[in-house]
Amino acid sequence: MPELTWLKSSFSEASGNNCVEVAATEDGTALRESDEPGRILAVRTESLSALLAAVKQDHSP
Repeated sequence: MPELTWLKSSFSEASGNNCVEVAATEDGTALRESDEPGRILAVRTESLSALLAAVKQDHSP
């Protein structure tokens, strides 16, 4: 796997290891927890988008 550029939320602590990080891949999106950077979950971008949309819908006022 080529080197990935990991991004984390601006709401995360700058020095903390308590966040989810995402990176774009050739086939979709990679996810990992900052406290376990070697454990990577690869997902299709469409699947992640559908999950996030469902979570947002369930939490809409």
